[in-house]
Order: sequence, then structure tokens, then C-alpha cells
Amino acid sequence: MDHLETRELRYFVAVAEELHFGRAAERLGMAQPPLSRAIQQLERRLGVCLLQRDRRGVRLTGAGEVLLHEGRAALDATAAAVRRTRRAGGEDSPGGPRGRLVLAVKAAASHELLRKLLDAYAAEPGSAEVEVLLCGMCEQEELLRDGRADVALMHTPWNSLAGFDSEALTTEGQVAVLPAGHPLAARETLSLADVRDVPDLPLARWPTHGTYAPGPGPEIHNQTQLAQLIALGRTVAVVPDSARSWLWAEHTAVPLTDAPPVVTHIAWPAHSRSLTLAGLVRTAARL
Repeated sequence: MDHLETRELRYFVAVAEELHFGRAAERLGMAQPPLSRAIQQLERRLGVCLLQRDRRGVRLTGAGEVLLHEGRAALDATAAAVRRTRRAGGEDSPGGPRGRLVLAVKAAASHELLRKLLDAYAAEPGSAEVEVLLCGMCEQEELLRDGRADVALMHTPWNSLAGFDSEALTTEGQVAVLPAGHPLAARETLSLADVRDVPDLPLARWPTHGTYAPGPGPEIHNQTQLAQLIALGRTVAVVPDSARSWLWAEHTAVPLTDAPPVVTHIAWPAHSRSLTLAGLVRTAARL
């Protein structure tokens, strides 16, 4: 047999992520014995050992690591197909409901660009409804892969464009956002070295795919929290120049001379054949 059922993949991914049959069974809403049998049958069909089971617990084999990676991608693709098909809602059928696009955007990022894009696209004949899905740092990639979003505004060097088609829209520098009364706030420019090791002002730490890099700075969960901590003199942040739009009176933005430029892209799944999506991308490219 050279095919897998979605049910089998869901079972295996749950066990591989939990590394515990009891927790995986609870997560799946089933009893443990049939789950164990299903994994054993899957291993026999594939002719490989996916999991090592001993007194120390459950561990993935090399083959299991591969199937976990590929299985997640396959389940995301299946979920994406269902979500996008439902959203299309008959856009290709005469008299059918108008299509809908979900656009993922990092909260508080690209505000002016987003406004221009939505206004320009709404003026296009036959434009679809666009739902703006605000998300956290680097979440756009996952939202695109599993179909919760059809298109996204992504920012390099932070976001990965691997596996997506994309069009570069804007390029900008970066600034350090400091408490207005801090001595560094009086400088005309700063370097990354200037803001990396300020004893009383540690750099804010953003999550990348849910993981925070080590460091003394506070873990940032949203833009409001960051703004408050900067205003209180607890942290400094390095952000794109366009982030000036959310600054408070208690903040000062100082240009960074050696920070890499931030490029904002509009990105979408490489296999997409949606005419509605193509129309939005064309509008973005003309801005």
C-alpha cells in the first residue's frame, strides 16, 4: 500500500507530538487500545518502525521524524483545501455568492499599506470581500499553510517565504523605540550595538514560531504590552520605521544605521489558481 488515510495521519501526529499514547488518545477523544493498534497497523503497512517504546517512554525513530514532518504538511494541506473551497462559496458559479478572501497581517504592522490596499481593491469591479485576520509575530506562515488565510502580508527577514509565491511591495529601515526620557532617545541615529546591551533597558523579545530567544528582556505577547513596557522604561524595541504609527507621546523612535532593511511582501500559496486572489495581488503590485 502506498497511500495513507487522513485518519491514520491524525492518529500518528497526535502520538508523535504528545509522545504518550494516553495523552494522544485523550486529545483524539478515543480509547488508548484502538489507538495503539492503529499505529501498529500503520507501521506494518509501511514496513518501518515509527516509534520506539520502552520503559522510558515513547520516542520517534528517524522514519517517525520524517512522517511527523510530512504528516503535518499533509494534514495542513487537507484542512486548507476544505477551508478555501468553502470560502470560494461558488465564486465560479453564475449567480453564486461572491468569493471571500482572508488576509493575514501582523497586528500593528503595515497599517498605511494595508489601508491603501483595501481601499484600492474595494474599488475594483467584482472585488471580493476581504476579511483581515490580525495575528502575532511570524504566525502568517502557519495561517497560509493550513488554509485559515488565503494571502498574507509578510516581512523579511522575520518571515520565511519558502513554499509561497510572493511579490515585494515596500522596503523600509528600522528604528529603535525607547522611552522618551532615556539618554539614547536624544541621539539622531543609533547602531544595533548601541541598543543591544543597555544595562537598564534590555531588548524586548518576540516569539518566533512560539519560541522566545534567551535573554534578559521581557517576553512580548502583543503590541499594547510592548508599548506599555517601553513607556515605563522597562525595555527597548527594534521595529520597522512604519511602526511609528502606533507610538505614544512617551516613546521616541531613533533610526538605526546598520539594521537590515525590512521588505514587506504579499504572499500566497504557490499552487493557488484563485482568480479572486490574483486580482488582489495585482492591486497590491500597483500600489
